[in-house]
Amino acid sequence: MHDQADFTTARIRAEELRAQLEYHSYRYYVVGEAEISDAKYDELTRELSALEKRYPELITPDSPTQRVGAAPSALFAPVAHSQKLLSLDNAFGEEELDAWYARVVKGLGHEPGLVVEPKIDGLSVAVSYEKGRYVRGATRGDGTVGEDVTANIRTIRSVPARLRAAERGDHAAAAPPDWLEVRGEVFLRLEDFEKINAELGEAKKPLFANPRNAAAGMLRQKDPSATAGRPLSIYFHGLVRVDGVNLPTYWGTLEYLRELGLRVHPDAKRCPTLAEAKKAVAALLERRHALDHEIDGAVLKVDDHGAQHELGATSKAPRWAIAYKFPAEEQTTKLNDIMVSIGRTGAATPFAVLEPVRVGGVTVGMATLHNADEVERKGVLIGDTVVVRRAGDVIPEVVAPIPSLRDGSERKFVMPTKCPVCNADIVRPDGEAVARCSNFACPAQATGRIIHFASRGAMDIEHLGEQTVQALFERGLASDVGDVFFLTPEQIGTLPGFKDKSIKNLRSAIESAKDRPIDKLLVGLGIRHVGGTAAIRIADATGSIDAIASASREELAAIDGVGAVIAQAVREFFDRPETATLLDKLRRAGVKMAEQRKRAEGPLSGKSFVITGTLEALSRDQAKDRIEALGGKVISSISKKTDYLVVGASPGTKLDKATKLGVKTLDEPAFLALLEGTPA
Repeated sequence: MHDQADFTTARIRAEELRAQLEYHSYRYYVVGEAEISDAKYDELTRELSALEKRYPELITPDSPTQRVGAAPSALFAPVAHSQKLLSLDNAFGEEELDAWYARVVKGLGHEPGLVVEPKIDGLSVAVSYEKGRYVRGATRGDGTVGEDVTANIRTIRSVPARLRAAERGDHAAAAPPDWLEVRGEVFLRLEDFEKINAELGEAKKPLFANPRNAAAGMLRQKDPSATAGRPLSIYFHGLVRVDGVNLPTYWGTLEYLRELGLRVHPDAKRCPTLAEAKKAVAALLERRHALDHEIDGAVLKVDDHGAQHELGATSKAPRWAIAYKFPAEEQTTKLNDIMVSIGRTGAATPFAVLEPVRVGGVTVGMATLHNADEVERKGVLIGDTVVVRRAGDVIPEVVAPIPSLRDGSERKFVMPTKCPVCNADIVRPDGEAVARCSNFACPAQATGRIIHFASRGAMDIEHLGEQTVQALFERGLASDVGDVFFLTPEQIGTLPGFKDKSIKNLRSAIESAKDRPIDKLLVGLGIRHVGGTAAIRIADATGSIDAIASASREELAAIDGVGAVIAQAVREFFDRPETATLLDKLRRAGVKMAEQRKRAEGPLSGKSFVITGTLEALSRDQAKDRIEALGGKVISSISKKTDYLVVGASPGTKLDKATKLGVKTLDEPAFLALLEGTPA
C-alpha cells in the first residue's frame, strides 16, 4: 500500500517528466535542434524510469520509457519497418555494465562472447536493397514507422547504389540477397562540421549546436540536392532482415556487410570475454578524440545470434546489447556574463562566465569565445542558454546559443575600449580579427610572456608554473623573462610553499635552461606567428639571435618556410627598444645566444613527411624526432612536393588528398621499416 501523498507527488512529477521528455524528443528527432544535452535527457529519463519502477501503475503505453524514438515527421511519407528498430539500454559505469552482463549470463546459463563497437553520435536509419539494388532509406522514427528519406540517403557517397558479390563460406562469389534491410548511423565528420558552421556564421545564419543536429538537419532536407551538397557519412552496424543467408554470429554479419560493400566501423572488435570487452571500451575512450567523428560511448552486443534470440527483448530494447555511455562532452547552461582576458601578446579574448556545469568529467564555469567576431558570428547574447563543449583536454568553448529559450532579457556583448587590467587603450589593427591591449608593460602581458617562456615547448623551466610566476611578479622579483635568470635562492624562498628542496629544484631548472638551443629561445621570446617549425628554420639559417636581430625583412622572408608574414612579425619584435634591453639582460645571465647548427644528414635527407592518424608504437613527437634524426623533415600540410604520408589509425582528410595527388602512403609497419633502413 502506497502513502497517498507520496504517490500523488510521484504522479505529478511523472507527468511533468513525460511532458518534458516528449517535448525534447520532438526537438531532437523531428526538428533536429536539441534544447538540452544528451546527458540531461538521459538524467530525466532515468528519473522517470525510477518513478515508474517504484509505482508501476504510473506506467502509460505512451510513456517515453516505453517508446524507442519520436513520431515520424509530417514532412516525409511514413515507412513501416519490416522489423521494429529498437533502441538500446544505457550503462553509465562499470557497475551497471557488470549488472547487464550478469543478467545475460543468467539468461543463457553461460558467458557469451561479445562484440564492441563505437557508439556514433548520429542519426539512425534503415537502408534496404532488393536483389542488390538500393531501393529505400528511412529514419528510425518511433521504431515501427520511420520517415522516407530514400532520395536523401541516395546522395551519401558511402551508401552504394548496388551491392557487391559477397565471398561466403567456400569463398565462391555469392549474389546479393533478394532482400537486405540494414541499420546504419548517419553522421558528419568533425572537420566538415566546423567548415559548415563557419559558412553559416559568415552568412549570419544560425549555427548547428553539434554534428548530430547538423547531420539530422541535412538528412531531412525536402530537396535532395541540398543533402547532396553536404558531406554526410554512414557506418552500418546490424541487420534488420536478410533473405536466404544464414549468419550465425554478429561478427560474421559485420564481415558479410563489408563484403557486400557496406561500410562497417574499422574499430569494431570481437571480444571472447567481458574483461576483453572492457579493455576494448577503455581503448575507445582513450582514442575518442583521435577519431574524425563524434562518439558518445561504446555498444556491446552478444556475438552469437542464437543467444540473442534466446535472450529476446523488452518492448523498448534488446536484452543482448547495451550502450556504455562515456562522460558527456556537451551540456547546456546559462551564460551569465561575457568578460575579457588579456594574453601575453595583448590579445583581448572574450570569455563566457557560466552557471557552473559538469562537462567531460569536470565542472566548467568559464569557456572561451575566441574573439568579438566569433561572438557575433555565433549570435551569443549575455543571458543566453548556451551549448558548452569540452572535448578531452581542450579548453571549454561556447558552441552556440539556444534562441528558442530567450525571454527578452538578453543583451549584446560590446568589446571594451580599455584594458581591464591596466586601463590602456584596446585597439584592433586593420585586417585583424583580434583586438589588443596597447600597453606592452601591461601586467597581464608581462606575466603571460614569462609563463610562455618557461613552458615545455619553449625553454622548459620546470617548477616555474603560472602561480609561481604570478607570485614573482606581484613581489617585483620578475617583470620580464630576463629577470628569471637572476633570481636568488633567498628571493625564491619568499614565495609561498618554497622550502630548501623546492628552491634548489627551481634554481637547477633555471640554470639548465641557459643552455637550451636557440630555436627554443626564439619560441620562448613569444614572437607572433613564430612556432616551433618556423623557429627551427630561422635558427638553422642564421645560427644566432644577433644574426636574426640584424637580418632584414627580405632576408628573413627568403628563408625556406618563413615568408612575409612571419618575417614582418620578427622584424617588429626586434625593432622594439624593449627587445634590445631584454637581449642584453639574457646575455649577462649567460643564456646561449648562438650555436653551430647543422641539420642531421642521413638516408632521409631531402625527404618530407606528413603524419595523419594515431600511431601505436610512437607518439607524434617521437616520430618527428626519428625522421629528423635521419635527415628528413616533417611538415603539416600535403602537397605534390610531399614525399610520404604516414598513416596511423583513424586518418583524416589528408589521406584522401594524398591519394588524389599521388603522394606515397606508409602504414605504420612500413614507416617503422623505413626508419630501420628497410626500403618501403
